[in-house]
Amino acid sequence: MSGPTPTRAHVERWFAWSPGVEDRSAWEGWAAAPRPLALEGHPDAAFLPAMLRRRCTPLTRLVLTAAFGTLAENERSRVRTVFATRHGSINESIELLHAVVAQERLSPTKFSHTVHNAQAGLFCIAAGNREASSSLAARADTFACGWLEALTFLEREPESPVLLVTSDVPLDPTFAVLVREPAAAYGLGLLLGSSGDGPAFDFDLAGGGEAGSQPWPDAAEFLRFLLAGEARLELGRFGWTRAA
Repeated sequence: MSGPTPTRAHVERWFAWSPGVEDRSAWEGWAAAPRPLALEGHPDAAFLPAMLRRRCTPLTRLVLTAAFGTLAENERSRVRTVFATRHGSINESIELLHAVVAQERLSPTKFSHTVHNAQAGLFCIAAGNREASSSLAARADTFACGWLEALTFLEREPESPVLLVTSDVPLDPTFAVLVREPAAAYGLGLLLGSSGDGPAFDFDLAGGGEAGSQPWPDAAEFLRFLLAGEARLELGRFGWTRAA
């Protein structure tokens, strides 16, 4: 049977942002000597209209910066998208709960940004995009499951690329003590295709290690692996093998 391998995807383009590591050369330097990513800071997202930008949470600015940085202008309105974030805008939800306890007025705008697909909706508005989109969270396996979700998009329409964006900010101290994970403020966009000139990776379920064992998020570890040219990466139950 000929045709693309269902578990293979090509990384056609990428863009990542974290405070102090904000362009390709900086990420290449980081990949050569990786270190924990910064906890505080977000991009200015100056490409967004001012009214929309003012409504964005720090997470949303990271997501949209990664998405717009990955895509060419003519791709933004017609690409399918997968947004993967473990915690989403839970920090804003916690702020609202504190306001309820204090019997303070709640912000309808802030509430509208606490649903898990808020970033997907704002991307659709900013980019004029009406294509299929998925938003997911999968605990420690969020990055890998975002990749798997993108593969299902490619399986259905292999001729159309998919944008995978994964991002998070440090979890509010209320819940941070309950979660073992490397905290960071970051956003990574990957334009994935079933074919193309970019490096190709076969995805499998053969991994056996513990997800998040490195001191930076899994998405950053994948980017380090991509830039280092290594043959194999395992994150928890999932693995990527660079195709020959």
